[in-house]
Amino acid sequence: MAASPSSTITAAGVDGRGSRPLHPSPQLTNFFGKCSCFSSLHLFGSIVWREFVWGAIAGAFGEGMMHPVDTLKTRLQSQAIMTGTKAQKNIFQMVRTVWTSDGLRGFYRGISPGVTGSLATGATYFGVIESTKTWLENANPNLSGHWSHFIAGAIGDTLGSFVYVPCEVMKQRMQVQGTRKSWQSAAAKGCISQTSGTQMYGYYNGMFHAGCSIWRDHGLKGLYAGYWSTLARDVPFAGLMVTFYEAMKELTQYGKRKYLPNSDLDVSNSFEGLVLGGLAGGCSAYLTTPFDVIKTRLQVQGSTTRYNGWLDAITKTWSIEGVHGLFKGSVPRIIWYIPASAITFMAVEFLRDHFNDKVDRDARELATLSMDTRPEVEEAA
Repeated sequence: MAASPSSTITAAGVDGRGSRPLHPSPQLTNFFGKCSCFSSLHLFGSIVWREFVWGAIAGAFGEGMMHPVDTLKTRLQSQAIMTGTKAQKNIFQMVRTVWTSDGLRGFYRGISPGVTGSLATGATYFGVIESTKTWLENANPNLSGHWSHFIAGAIGDTLGSFVYVPCEVMKQRMQVQGTRKSWQSAAAKGCISQTSGTQMYGYYNGMFHAGCSIWRDHGLKGLYAGYWSTLARDVPFAGLMVTFYEAMKELTQYGKRKYLPNSDLDVSNSFEGLVLGGLAGGCSAYLTTPFDVIKTRLQVQGSTTRYNGWLDAITKTWSIEGVHGLFKGSVPRIIWYIPASAITFMAVEFLRDHFNDKVDRDARELATLSMDTRPEVEEAA
């Protein structure tokens, strides 16, 4: 058992008749001081890297589960590019078309770049958001909580965009292609709108082939096609989603205190993440659908240059298709984001609850040991 801070450390003389105080060396005192600082840094660092890991796992899991719905959304939004002015299908007709032409495999086309992009986005989103939010609130105490949430979410998603956007370009082109047989058949029948004498782009065998082909044909610009329209969609989406999520969590806690003050009802963080994350994702997805439509069309068009930039895409979409065109694919987008966001937030909350405790206890024990030992040594001095 450790001695109390007020106890005196003594050492018996050689003859056992006397004792003298032991004065610790400055190096020992500095060591414990450094241990305390190191423990705090270790605790903070462990929190940050865990948020990166949990966010990456949750993001990839959500994308993998909901990829077929994303395929439907991409195909609905890209019909103006793929078929020109031909009659466009609704969501039910698109489900039948994909199933008839490509089967189950068609719904999962492009899942590799999709999961890769979600790994990067989830990691940076949840890994950066906590540290950024804390830094913003400490740097500017007058900054309201919701604004700090919005800015932190936007910064996290912006950093992830450097990996996410090229993956999104590859994923969406593979989604609209379907299987090789259906893609070649559509091209042969003239069902794909393209400039006369210009091939839209060849069939991609996989993620690596898609990346190399786009780089060869269009360079870095091709891999980052629609980058600014992606940021225009994702920055407000990410900011809105975390703002809605945190606001609904606060509202839930307020409701518990006001209407159920004496209740023993205990709702797990995982369940709250499931419900509130889904609502936050659905609301944010609908509000940012016009940006998603423009982004999708710019990334899918390839050599068939129908739109010269995001402003031209907005103008033409509005003039030809009206507000309905700007909200094309909003239903599958919401259907995708409600469960995807719910699964993501639930997974993050679950991982935090079940895997963070042990690491936190170990780090705090190290910090407590160093903090307790330093006063003990200083008292002895």
